[in-house]
Amino acid sequence: MELPHLLHIRCDESNCSEETTTILKNQESFLVSEVEVCGKFELKKENFRNEDLIIISFERKNYISAKKILSEIITQKFNQSILICSDIQAAEILKLGAKDVLVNPIQPDAILNKIKQHLDKKRPQTNAIQRLKENLGLKSIIGKNELFLAEINKLPVFAKCDACVLINGETGTGKEMIARSIHYLSNRADKPFVPINCGAIPAELVENELFGHEKGAFTGASNSQKGLIREADQGTLFLDEIDSLPLISQVKLLRFLQDKEFRSLGSSKIQKADVRIIAASNIDLEDLIESGKLRLDFYYRLNVLQIFLPPLSQRPDDIPLLARHFLEKYTSEFNKKVFQISDSAIEKLQAYGWQGNVRELENVIERAVLLCETDVIKETDIQIGNLKREKVQEKFQSAKAGVIEKFEKSYLQKVLSAYRGNISQAAKAAGKDRRAFFELIRKYEINVERFRLEK
Repeated sequence: MELPHLLHIRCDESNCSEETTTILKNQESFLVSEVEVCGKFELKKENFRNEDLIIISFERKNYISAKKILSEIITQKFNQSILICSDIQAAEILKLGAKDVLVNPIQPDAILNKIKQHLDKKRPQTNAIQRLKENLGLKSIIGKNELFLAEINKLPVFAKCDACVLINGETGTGKEMIARSIHYLSNRADKPFVPINCGAIPAELVENELFGHEKGAFTGASNSQKGLIREADQGTLFLDEIDSLPLISQVKLLRFLQDKEFRSLGSSKIQKADVRIIAASNIDLEDLIESGKLRLDFYYRLNVLQIFLPPLSQRPDDIPLLARHFLEKYTSEFNKKVFQISDSAIEKLQAYGWQGNVRELENVIERAVLLCETDVIKETDIQIGNLKREKVQEKFQSAKAGVIEKFEKSYLQKVLSAYRGNISQAAKAAGKDRRAFFELIRKYEINVERFRLEK
């Protein structure tokens, strides 16, 4: 993990500044840059490197110089937290806008505790993710790629509520792992996490699996059986391959999403369950809506919060990290003395297309560990095809236009659904002229009638 960065601004050569320098100098948990000023210091944006904390040290005789520096930092909105180390009373300094004050004599434990407090406030999501990895053992959350981290950073936020989450991503990108992470970061962590692959259940058995049945509900039902929703009570139900759910099952699950109520097969009694739903799919669900295989109201109930896991082909900088992680895993499992992967082997891995994503990479490394006859995995030990990563052929403008079209179509469907296909009301809600709104409907060939039939 990248270390926090601190900037120490010394306004003099006083004991206070010297003590602060000495304390900060030998710390390994953060990086420190130091600037010494003698009454003249011009602050510019380029002087700063997104420091996590600024520390200003001085004694009363240099109060005016320090006051000017503090004022400039606040005025120019550099957005860094500021800690003052001085012999001036705390109340006097805090009036100037500092976040915190330490008064002489400066004690090592005191300043280090203050720094830790500020860094914890600065990076709450990073800390939560680190706890997720360390405390729950989910070491498979590996990556430094910006696209990947942008999605991972949502996990602590999503875990704080009970809203439905929809996870999109190709096969092998780790959707169930992400669902488990949300569950174990939440206040439901000590309750059940129940995964179900909707595509693996025959259509006629889906309702029974979800809601259970009473004794005598159908031929062969000699005993009552609780469904997965009841098993997941107080916890989380993970619905993988949600696109495989039959329409009739979507209707019944929609009722549960709305009211948290359901009926077992063969029962007239309404039951309640407190279950958080996390769903996942490896295809574009909006295409299924267009083809009539997915209900629009069901989709919107699921898609309250969304996570998109980028394919491994868009995370080439993460391939070396993942490969070395799997190397450690399988050398330990198979008791093999293979210590590293050669640079040429890494290059070969980065040049491959990875249609199977992280799951395929793990399989390749597992095989390489088993077949490797030395202590280093070489390029020849990597057995993969010749499928290259697809190069980006589309120009910026056309790609942008595609994204806009997708948004417009999705928005039109959403607002039409909200107003039961009433074009006048939908246009008014969208803030558009009715004629212009209707032209957009024609442009995207949206069937308005189906929204009028929705219950």
